[in-house]
Amino acid sequence: MATEANAVRLYDGETDSLMRAELSPQRVSLLPGEGVSPGVAGAVSASERIRILWGQDLLRDMIDGRYRAIVCGVNDTDNARGIVSQLVELVRTSQWSGKSVTSYAKMFQESVSVHAARDKEPYVLKIDLDSMLILGLLRPRGQDHFTIEDLQRGFTTVAGMLRERRDRLPVASISFLNARANRLAGPDGQEPSFETVLRTMYGAGFRGDVYTAPTMWKLAHVGVFPSYPFPEGVSRMREGSS
Repeated sequence: MATEANAVRLYDGETDSLMRAELSPQRVSLLPGEGVSPGVAGAVSASERIRILWGQDLLRDMIDGRYRAIVCGVNDTDNARGIVSQLVELVRTSQWSGKSVTSYAKMFQESVSVHAARDKEPYVLKIDLDSMLILGLLRPRGQDHFTIEDLQRGFTTVAGMLRERRDRLPVASISFLNARANRLAGPDGQEPSFETVLRTMYGAGFRGDVYTAPTMWKLAHVGVFPSYPFPEGVSRMREGSS
């Protein structure tokens, strides 16, 4: 089940309370990212980063052809409520359906359980919709959720599949938070912070865009950034509060 909006955490620890902003609860409080000083010429510098999309419509951007690849979760039980089913149903050139994606995932799971039982999961399924490529992180068999370790291994594979493949760029990913079909849980069984998700993706080598969950757009009391890594000031603030 999806986590309630007021339970979503954007940062690690108690940083959400330190990043409060006095703005309307109907909008995001966007702060300047690392190396960006408004009004200062030459302040922007090129660097590796994950761009964070706040408020944009993921499905419409995909259908409009803004990306050549999308990363999302897939399972071998039921994807009816997952983003993957919405994508395959909306793309006119797709010969896939939510049921066929689930069937494919189940067949793949059964095959690897026989021929590659010792391989480290999760696997990444390629679902070609002609106009875009879905890179589906296959939820490990027997689990009802993804773990941070699953995310790290999956995005390491994704980064390798994107390396030297300009035909698969630009690429975007969901945040894996507030998921309906393939939820993400930390060691305590609760959803990790968005910062933890971004750190995991970045550490695995992913450098694409990440779409935030719609419930995260309502957290106007917490200042947010347009990219990751976050400015060093966030860590200094956190350390100063401890």
